[in-house]
Amino acid sequence: MTTTVPLSRNRNYTILWSSQALAEVGFSATSFAFPLLALVITGSPVVAGAIVAVESLGQVLVGLPAGALVDRWDRKKIMVWCEAAQAVSLGSLVAGLFWDVVPVPHLVAVAAVMGICRALFEPAEDACLPNLVAENQLSTAIGLNAARSALGDSGGKALGGVLYGLNRTFPFLLDMITHVIGFFALLFLRVPARERVSTEKPHLGREIAEGLRWVWQRKEIRVTTICAAVLNMFFAGFYLVVLVLAHGKGIPEAELGVMAAMLGVGGIVGSLFAPALCERLSPYLSIVGVFWGVTLLTPLTLLFDSGYLIGVLFGLMALLAPTANTTISTHQMLITPDELRGRLGSVLTLVVGAAFGLGSLIGGQLAAALPPTAAVLTCTGGIAAVTLLVTLNPTLRRYPART
Repeated sequence: MTTTVPLSRNRNYTILWSSQALAEVGFSATSFAFPLLALVITGSPVVAGAIVAVESLGQVLVGLPAGALVDRWDRKKIMVWCEAAQAVSLGSLVAGLFWDVVPVPHLVAVAAVMGICRALFEPAEDACLPNLVAENQLSTAIGLNAARSALGDSGGKALGGVLYGLNRTFPFLLDMITHVIGFFALLFLRVPARERVSTEKPHLGREIAEGLRWVWQRKEIRVTTICAAVLNMFFAGFYLVVLVLAHGKGIPEAELGVMAAMLGVGGIVGSLFAPALCERLSPYLSIVGVFWGVTLLTPLTLLFDSGYLIGVLFGLMALLAPTANTTISTHQMLITPDELRGRLGSVLTLVVGAAFGLGSLIGGQLAAALPPTAAVLTCTGGIAAVTLLVTLNPTLRRYPART
């Protein structure tokens, strides 16, 4: 049983949190710079959107097997080797940019490695978390992880914009360094040994099917996953449309970085209020609030030509997300047996990754084929449709309250 000590004095949680806080900064710098780099190299928003989608495609292709392997293999080793693979991949991109030789297949390969590693790392980290902290601290740890992601997203994207403006190599160099640091930090992580409860011979297909059945049979997990995926799909398309259009207007990269970083700023602020909001709002209201906030704010981006003002809208869109995520994730982890947590995480990663990838493809097509107003309103219409369905959904109205 995990000893209840403050999370700030929990050695293992601190190592995991701090190493991934750095990695989130690097990843966010790359996620901001990568579409711009792809756009510069290819000259086509459609091709750039397709290259960005490769990372999500990698998550989709290996997502289900990854979850089963996370539940079978040593989760610490998975995280360590994922950090190493990402550092090597990014190092090759840095070298290519330094020598000014970055063909499109190289970009595709880097995106694929990053996607595959995230498909393995994220379920491994999520599955480890309940074994590193006490049960009564789990929701707090999840909230802190959300704040970490938001902080890394805001800081990384703002830094990515500045660094890309100085030299297009710098964001990827930063990301490589953070993964090298993460690799060495995780070597010191101690994950409690897991009890093997199954005596059956390992069978990947059977294990994948077992995980899928678990997610599908839990109605609240199934519904929240589908709703989140559809929202992510339309928002990914909207985000790429806004980024491409802002770049076409000549907004400086540093300003674009601040604009993108405001999503993270909104997440950080939202994380600060999440504990209080979780106590005051029902799970239904916290979930529905995210959808309505995004629906009402996305069309307002058409009113501004300033990256900073669009960034403020981005920040407002992200305010309620930490509250909803904490509520949903805590419930999912507590009802899922340890031997299935990797597969739970893989299913969620696969669905969300597929949605994001499809959204990036849609966004690239919309940016190329439609006028700015029509492209943004098309994405907004999709978000509004799923928001209406979420509002009326009886399963979400009866979503279990946190205990």
